Amino acid sequence: QVQVVESGGGLVQPGGSLRLSCAASGSIFRINTMGWYRQAPGKERELVADISSGGITNYADSVKGRFTISRDNAKNTVYLQMNSLKPEDTAVYVCRQLVVPRLGLAELRYWGQGTQVTVSS
Repeated sequence: QVQVVESGGGLVQPGGSLRLSCAASGSIFRINTMGWYRQAPGKERELVADISSGGITNYADSVKGRFTISRDNAKNTVYLQMNSLKPEDTAVYVCRQLVVPRLGLAELRYWGQGTQVTVSS
C-alpha cells in the first residue's frame, strides 16, 4: 500500500556530514508527522527528530544545533541533515511517516528499512 525508502547513510569521519532522505510512495492522501529514529548497538531506539505537517520540529538534546530535519510535502520526503557528526551518532537510522491513506481516515505508521550511519576515524 505504502512504501517508505531511506537513503544517504554511510561511513564518515568525526566532524563530517551526511544527509539522509526518506521518501514515501503509494496510496497517500496526506502525511502528518515525519520523523527520524535511531538505534545503536546495546541501546533502545530513540527519537532523533520529527517534524509536523505544519513544520514544527523537535530534536533530541544530543543532536540540537547539529542536525536539521526538513520535509518536502510535494515529494512525500523527509530529510535529516547531520553536521558535526560524532562517533556516538553511529546507529541505524530509521524514518517513520504517519500516513493517512487515500480513501481512508485512519492514520497509519510506516517505517523505513533503516540506513546505517557510522562515524569513525
